[in-house]
Amino acid sequence: MAGITIVPFGETEKGEQTALYTIVNAKGASATICSYGGAIVSLKVPDREGKLTDVVLGYDQLKDYEQGKSYFGALVGRCGNRIAGGKVTIAGKQYQLALNNGSNHLHGGPCGFYRKVWEVHPEGNTLKLHLFSPDLDEQYPGNLDVNVYYTFDDENRLSITYHAVSDQDTICNLTNHVYFNLSGHDSQDLMEQKMQIHGNEFLPVDETQIPTGELRSVTGTPFDFRVPKPIGQGIGADDEQLAIGEGYDHNYVLNHQKSETIWEAAAAYSERSGISLVCRTDQPGMQFYTGNHLGPQTGKGGVSYGFRQGFCLETQAFPDAVHHENFPGIWLKSGEEYCHRTIYEFGVGEPF
Repeated sequence: MAGITIVPFGETEKGEQTALYTIVNAKGASATICSYGGAIVSLKVPDREGKLTDVVLGYDQLKDYEQGKSYFGALVGRCGNRIAGGKVTIAGKQYQLALNNGSNHLHGGPCGFYRKVWEVHPEGNTLKLHLFSPDLDEQYPGNLDVNVYYTFDDENRLSITYHAVSDQDTICNLTNHVYFNLSGHDSQDLMEQKMQIHGNEFLPVDETQIPTGELRSVTGTPFDFRVPKPIGQGIGADDEQLAIGEGYDHNYVLNHQKSETIWEAAAAYSERSGISLVCRTDQPGMQFYTGNHLGPQTGKGGVSYGFRQGFCLETQAFPDAVHHENFPGIWLKSGEEYCHRTIYEFGVGEPF
């Protein structure tokens, strides 16, 4: 029956209670969200035979989300992706953010939004998640009030809408770090799945994975996914950028029409299951990551997750935007509203 069910998910190491919220649509497909990290724990959609298939990686136990380092399904903030040296100057004052990725700041720091317990308010087919991030939380200035809305509709579309307001000038770049495997979270055939990315350019990075500032054409490179191809087709190419990321872990400059408010960023398909995914967003960039650093770990149902078992389509502003004037800015002025929307739509049959 369509609706939202709630079950306890345990107590955090700090003694906070958590729960799992499952939105079931009229077709029996479902999306399960955890109050810890706002994580997408499960996403069950029909394959070509009508069998419900869980297409996202995740854990069965809260402790694994608390201890995990892969950001499975989590909401990421205040600033997703990397900031060089963790340094940012806002309103003339320099702030030193935590260095949790070598010499850089990553995904909001070691206690970013993916480590927080969110307030969850169910309504219809929507979950409203709320988080208050106090001034100097992870050394970011300003009291930031954040609302994230998850909606899962009868067309098997998972929409994520982000809103945030600060009482001081700050920076904000929110995203979700869900890992997809369209053959099922327990499948090992990720490299055979087809991908299309609507981006004529990508951002090359230095040896610490910080963008150089160049917007490089994908033409003639393994990064060209404008025509659909298997993810694994060029991932082993002799390419400096692939060597740095140990695979794809790069931001694409998305193509879009200025008259549109939301546009198709990427599409993917599994021949094995028949399941398709179309990603739409209003953001200028998307980090395509192929799970290159997924080490052996136990996931849902006792499944062993490993190297390149899931891919991420992290819609966002550009990494390290605070240090590149040619990148779209991530500045959020006091009293102004940050807003970002992304839709992941699932179907059956090639979406290209």
